[in-house]
Amino acid sequence: MQIEALKELVLTILDDMKAKDIVVMDVRDKTSITDIMVVASGTSDRHVKSIAEAVAFKAKQGGESPLGTEGVEDGEWALVDLNGVVVHVMLPKVRDFYHLERLWSMDTPVRCGEDQSDAS
Repeated sequence: MQIEALKELVLTILDDMKAKDIVVMDVRDKTSITDIMVVASGTSDRHVKSIAEAVAFKAKQGGESPLGTEGVEDGEWALVDLNGVVVHVMLPKVRDFYHLERLWSMDTPVRCGEDQSDAS
């Protein structure tokens, strides 16, 4: 599956699962680990776990088996590695603490669903 198609599949799954504050970061020029990093929040540990499991399951159904998952059992921070797209799903308090968007020093992280024409 092409990276853009995989990214769109992930975003559809996150939307279907009611993930919050979805941010997509293109990290191709920052790391060789992955091309796209997606960060989203869940409302509870059960929600984080369900979102991560849905991403892994539906990506596999779409022909892209995850290379691995981490943290799904704990439900505070789950990671799904789809090779070209890495998905982080976190509780808001964990996300605020680690602030991956700042860690990756993105010039302008793109929040899904926001009107980018108002950004200055």
